[in-house]
Amino acid sequence: MSFSEEIQANLDRAISSLQAAKLLLSSNFSNDAVSRAYYAAFHAASALLLSRDLAFGSHTGVLRAVSLHFVKTGALDKQYGRDLNWLAELRQTADYGELRNLSMADAQEAVEKAERFVQEVRYFLDNQML
Repeated sequence: MSFSEEIQANLDRAISSLQAAKLLLSSNFSNDAVSRAYYAAFHAASALLLSRDLAFGSHTGVLRAVSLHFVKTGALDKQYGRDLNWLAELRQTADYGELRNLSMADAQEAVEKAERFVQEVRYFLDNQML
């Protein structure tokens, strides 16, 4: 798989996860929608890092690298970094918060933030690859 194919594969997974999050949200599966929303952003973040020849094996590594290489440099607005971290925290509750279910409002916000993040990454990559 070539470098650009790997970026595209991550973007495809981001779009697929976002579509799944929307379906889960419409079926009132708030925890699962949040989890898929996070993964949409995570895969988009992975594609973003690959565009700089960076790859990480852990979620924490991806989050830190996006902050270091894109948010702190001003390549991405700080809000996208905050959104990515918020999604990661919310996903922990969605997947492992045994005593707490997330609200549909949380799930709706997660899907919206993930969608904006994916769109911003696609815009960034489209303009970077020119």
